[in-house]
Amino acid sequence: MTGTTLDDYTDRYARRVRGMTASEIRALFAVASRPEVVSLAGGAPYIAALPLDAVGEMLGRLGSEHGVTTLQYGIGQGTLELRERICEVMSLSGIDAACGASPEDVVVTVGGQQALDLVARLFLDPGDVVLAEGPTYVGALGVFQAAQAQVVHVPMDADGLIPEALETAIADLARAGQRVKFLYTIPTYQNPTGVTLSEERRERVLDICERAGLLVVEDDPYGQLGFEGEAPAPLRARRRDGVFYLSTFSKTFAPGLRVGWILAPHAVRDKLVIASEAQILCPSGYAQAAVATYLGTMPWRQQLKVYREVYRERRDALLDAMADLMPEGTGWTTPAGGLFVWATLPDGLDSKAMMPRAVAARVAYVPGTGFYADGTGTGAMRLNFSFPPPERIREGVRRLAGVMEQEIAMRRVFGAVGGAAGRRGRAGSDVPGPDLA
Repeated sequence: MTGTTLDDYTDRYARRVRGMTASEIRALFAVASRPEVVSLAGGAPYIAALPLDAVGEMLGRLGSEHGVTTLQYGIGQGTLELRERICEVMSLSGIDAACGASPEDVVVTVGGQQALDLVARLFLDPGDVVLAEGPTYVGALGVFQAAQAQVVHVPMDADGLIPEALETAIADLARAGQRVKFLYTIPTYQNPTGVTLSEERRERVLDICERAGLLVVEDDPYGQLGFEGEAPAPLRARRRDGVFYLSTFSKTFAPGLRVGWILAPHAVRDKLVIASEAQILCPSGYAQAAVATYLGTMPWRQQLKVYREVYRERRDALLDAMADLMPEGTGWTTPAGGLFVWATLPDGLDSKAMMPRAVAARVAYVPGTGFYADGTGTGAMRLNFSFPPPERIREGVRRLAGVMEQEIAMRRVFGAVGGAAGRRGRAGSDVPGPDLA
């Protein structure tokens, strides 16, 4: 070894560990949780909207009256009761028995994150390529990085993933002799952009992947959190072969329970269960019972409506504040659901470099670089509206806009900022460029 390191184990780590880095979001948690900071950074649901007294009583009974089973080991696939309930939930989105959805093909996971990891473990060898929207979910990037895969981003616009760009990426990688395993996509109320893949594009994307022999990994944590009518049917509701459907109860019930699932092609189910057993032996029986009981005894459909109303109000508060306060040259998306707005900055501003000054001004966001495998995205940021109340959202935007104005002023003094004409965004406008950054 040469040089010095604070880690005495550097030369002992496996090769797959060498590229691991902390996510942009996790690095912000300590700062963003301080009460004086307005955090627009996280993705936490507003748990206070739940009937917490009733939920607390339910959880207590699961321990006191059913602890003999709920606190015991279980099976690797998850309980049949929960898998049946999951099928009821999916049927609301059109994924039902008619398109091959069955409790037999559902695998319960420790949140959506383990679902991603299981798919990566089954299909990714070092050096394989994953196609993903640019930008995409930071947690997925961490999983693919740990699998030593290469992520190639496919550009998006206001209608989601661009099919022509997907075809081009597949062709370019084939010519280069690179092995593409699957497309990872969040087609509905995407994280981080809030954009939804259009109805027409959904069929085209599926056709392109089918012709190319690519699997499709559809991540759908937000599909039932729409504010403006029904979302387009998930990809899995349209095709059963080659489409893996991943979701979670973290956004619609309680992230602390860590319960998600995979609906997989039948042939793959057993391998997913074996891989899950190797990781965790079995998912928490208590957490599974909590979700199954909640779905079986409480008005969870009405609770979804409560969440939608809360998040619509907060989205509108964020968009209104941005329209009123953001400096010229700022653009943003207008999500029809989910938890996030993607903002593009005036020319010359760097969201990552600006972050320390934003924290000093007591406001937090996630720099756009966290959502790209190649470190691009400096000209963008993700803003969350689900957790802070409307008045705090507006105050956070006021603080953030002040930081941005100072950055612009400094660049006028110490270095000219590029032209920003035509980049002013308004709620409802079609501001994103092809790469949304």
